[in-house]
Amino acid sequence: MVSPGQKVVLITGCSSGIGLRIAVMLAKDEKKRYHVIATMRDLKRKDKLVEAAGDTYGKTLSLAVLDVCSDESVKQCINGIENRHVDILINNAGIGLVGPLESISIEEMKKVFETNFFGVVRMIKEVMPDMKKRKDGRIIVVSSVMGLQGVVFNDVYSASKFAMEGFCESLAVQLLKFNVIISMIEPGPVHTEFEVKMIQEVKQRDFPGADAETVRLFKEVYLPSSVDIFEALGQTPDDIARCTKKVIEASSPRFRNLTNALYTPIVAMKYADETGTMSVHAFYHLLFNLGPLMHVSVMAMKYLTCGCLRRRTISPN
Repeated sequence: MVSPGQKVVLITGCSSGIGLRIAVMLAKDEKKRYHVIATMRDLKRKDKLVEAAGDTYGKTLSLAVLDVCSDESVKQCINGIENRHVDILINNAGIGLVGPLESISIEEMKKVFETNFFGVVRMIKEVMPDMKKRKDGRIIVVSSVMGLQGVVFNDVYSASKFAMEGFCESLAVQLLKFNVIISMIEPGPVHTEFEVKMIQEVKQRDFPGADAETVRLFKEVYLPSSVDIFEALGQTPDDIARCTKKVIEASSPRFRNLTNALYTPIVAMKYADETGTMSVHAFYHLLFNLGPLMHVSVMAMKYLTCGCLRRRTISPN
């Protein structure tokens, strides 16, 4: 049951990682300001969340089945909430896809867009009308720095995040008229089971359809660099959860919220050159011409910072 004065927070993709940590952090709010409805496709995967939630489970945190890829599932979930009342929607559910484009089928690409883009659209369409009627509501979308700057071999994943950024940026203007505020959370690399599992899987794949040189560049250049960057600069799901909570609590939240201050120069470089040439060439030289140097620099950064950079976040205020 929702207590008087509590905000109802609906979160997608809570079985692990960022979604789990956001749900637990809000449920454990000392002032008990939130009633969290943590959702996932299969409640058989609830154990980690329930364990992390502790005694908040059944009090300030409840569970619900929700598949963002299903119109019916989305509608059933929202209809199951008292008066369909959602104060804060946090769109976190997402999947990744990395590798040479030639080896990725159109069906795999559609699956990524179905979750990362259309899943967000479904959720917003379902809760937005009631928020507009009340003239009150918050919508938060967990995006990625790859929604602002494309990254080699992440073509389709980046495209899904770019699409989501454009959709929300357009919709945010209209919703301001109804006092409904959209905010984007844009992490860089994050240490989650999702990322570890994906990297392990792609190392073993053959990537049929891609030429030998492209596969070599992916496995021998991109993947080692990616692992180095994750180890040196990656944040934790709790870092992202803290940033999200600050955005919720901000009186005038920003539309875009990069969680890792180290990625600000990357975004700034892109917007400093309207032709796009600067960022494309910079990433090309960094990966293909300065690969060994980048490896040494990133590893040195890892040991010199002792994790300080990984924990540094940008305040949404």
